[in-house]
Amino acid sequence: MDKLTKKYYRIREVAELLGVSLPTLRFWESKFTVIKPKRNEKGTRLYTPADVDAIATIHYLVKERGFKLDAAQELMRTNPDGISRKAMAVRRLHAIREELTCMIEALDRRVRQR
Repeated sequence: MDKLTKKYYRIREVAELLGVSLPTLRFWESKFTVIKPKRNEKGTRLYTPADVDAIATIHYLVKERGFKLDAAQELMRTNPDGISRKAMAVRRLHAIREELTCMIEALDRRVRQR
């Protein structure tokens, strides 16, 4: 996930950033009190970068680490900073892996062209 530069993100943007379905985001919003999107006059959810970070942490705990929702909630309640730092480190490592994979593929293509 790249640096969040916008003030607000719509639910579809958050879903695409994190690779999560819209119903999953809505469900997590109902279960996790740390997700509090604002709503515009039409009722559209508007997520702040802090909301997106919280959702990314939930994604890390539930989808990557395999925690049940109750356990994830407890971890976020008792150690929010520690969990957030771990989730951020894992996201950075995934991004580095993706970048390295692209570099390797580019090198492989250059070698084949010779």
